[in-house]
Amino acid sequence: MKTRSMLGRLCAGATTLLVLSLSAAPVLGAAPNPTILPAWPQDTVLGYTWSSSALPPTTMRSVVALAANDATASRASRAPSFVASSGPNAMSYGPSNPCGVNGLACFSRDPAHGYWHLWFRENGHRYDWGTLSWCEMTGSPNGCYEAETITIDELGHVDGLDHHVDLPDGSDYLDAVVQAYSHARPALGWNATSFGRCDVAALQQLYGPLSWTTPYSTCLDLPTTLTLSATPTAATTSSPVTFTATLRSAGSGRLSGNPMAGRIVVLQQQSGTSWLDFATLSPSSTQGSYTASLKLKGTQNFRAVFRKPASEGARTATSSAVTVTVRCTSTPCPAQTGAGQP
Repeated sequence: MKTRSMLGRLCAGATTLLVLSLSAAPVLGAAPNPTILPAWPQDTVLGYTWSSSALPPTTMRSVVALAANDATASRASRAPSFVASSGPNAMSYGPSNPCGVNGLACFSRDPAHGYWHLWFRENGHRYDWGTLSWCEMTGSPNGCYEAETITIDELGHVDGLDHHVDLPDGSDYLDAVVQAYSHARPALGWNATSFGRCDVAALQQLYGPLSWTTPYSTCLDLPTTLTLSATPTAATTSSPVTFTATLRSAGSGRLSGNPMAGRIVVLQQQSGTSWLDFATLSPSSTQGSYTASLKLKGTQNFRAVFRKPASEGARTATSSAVTVTVRCTSTPCPAQTGAGQP
């Protein structure tokens, strides 16, 4: 038996081919998908054409092209992008395929040699459980499978995603498109047109975020680190102090040490035993760094805070405190409390 790291095939539908999994032990839902190794190099462009001897109707070709665009647009990572090209065949349609007795579609991948392929069963294929109907080709109101959704599922496998591990009640089914069991119309999740949040989380783990400003999937619980410096740490009331905070991810693999740009980082000032927001730091020219130049009225302790956004799977981070000593240079001396002047 070949392992997935060499040449893996997996079928969407009622059952799957048995292959050796290289992923971690299953976890309960709301977690990134398990993955299939090896990954492709970051930013790989995977071109595809249809096999001339296994060409589907025009409608099916158009739907698969749309799904390839959707997978590329929703990956939120430096995972492969899928583009139509004149390169080697990567798509086949019809009865000649390795998808097993119940597979709707299946894949093969070999990143070490730059090879991948998708196969789709023909519309009207007869199974023991019934007849395959592709929604876009038949216009069926119910009982059909959305070819666009199935294609995104298979392209996720090509990227290196294994099936999402759902909660026993299936309540997190919409967290991923790459599933062991595909749903027919109009069941939950039958018409997904983009990767789910836990698909994206696994892609970000494998390939890193698309850019340093790309939010991390809410399927992640990513640790972050935040540091703060002040220059100078001994100032006068007439001279500005420059605060610089640096925010980075602190996960493992591709999620380790990434600059986190485009976030909100707040400078806080200590007041007794409490900390109060003092200023919002502005993004600097260095990715993941945030600064502010302020005139202070007196000696104070400061720290920086990144608060977990509701729309991102990144934890709150707080820097260590920095003390800035301020010497008065005017008479009378400004009040020793309250906000300074930017």
